Amino acid sequence: MPIQGNLRDFSTTQLLNLINLSGRTGVLRLYEGVSTGERDANNNEKIAPGRERAQILFKSGKLVYAMVAGQLNDLIAVLKQGGKLSETQSKLLRERAKGTGDKALAMRLIGANYVSRNDIVACVQQYVLDIVYNAMAWNREPFRFEENVDIDRADRIMVPIDLQNVIVEGARRLKELDEITKHIDNLDLCLKFPENPKEKYAGVHLSVDEWNVVKYVNPKNTIRQIARAINMSDTEIRRIVYGLEHAGLVEIVRPVAPKPAPMPVQSADRSARLQPQRPQRQVVNRIIEKLRSLG
Repeated sequence: MPIQGNLRDFSTTQLLNLINLSGRTGVLRLYEGVSTGERDANNNEKIAPGRERAQILFKSGKLVYAMVAGQLNDLIAVLKQGGKLSETQSKLLRERAKGTGDKALAMRLIGANYVSRNDIVACVQQYVLDIVYNAMAWNREPFRFEENVDIDRADRIMVPIDLQNVIVEGARRLKELDEITKHIDNLDLCLKFPENPKEKYAGVHLSVDEWNVVKYVNPKNTIRQIARAINMSDTEIRRIVYGLEHAGLVEIVRPVAPKPAPMPVQSADRSARLQPQRPQRQVVNRIIEKLRSLG
């Protein structure tokens, strides 16, 4: 029987713990949350599953693969994201390797000295972990975990990853993400290059995703627009912009708060100025004595 629910009530971290401890094999499907306009018994908004957002595959309690709906997730895409293939190389391989499965393509690439076996393993691991760490920050998506699924049917290169390490690292990243979100609390801000950008970028090695963001840096482009242009989630774009900013490679253009108007110099109260001052007590006594002597 499948396990299903909403990440609002049962988090991705809890799901990973369950799969890890029970050593399950299956597919975790995460969906877009669609508001129904209704309320449940706890007065929470009812959310129905929409389009599939991601799939995460497990074998005997180990994380083995992950993919995002609507994105290329074959070996060529994995190696390109890992920086092992250029845009030109990946396009050429797609044309020449049509109909070739990932495992067969891996053997051909290793034989042609394009990449090594270690390169492929490292790229697959990083590709999968990036998706899972991103999904751990989701908090309102419907989910469905299905067992008794033949996950080997798809021709994917699966690398077993210990879930306990993923859970610990994911928790650390969630805490870090909270700090990043507080710092970049508005995705409608723009980015610009610092002064002397050539000096800043000299000798810097950026990831494919970082270069994709850098290509769109312009005081007219908001962070949100850049994310949509390169198909990044809010979490992913925040992480990358945060890293680039702290490396001094980009600057966030924040609105300058208007200077407060100077306080007007208030004149003294007219009524106070027009009131006569009270004479001192000694002066009053002298006047009284003087009047008595005249009598």
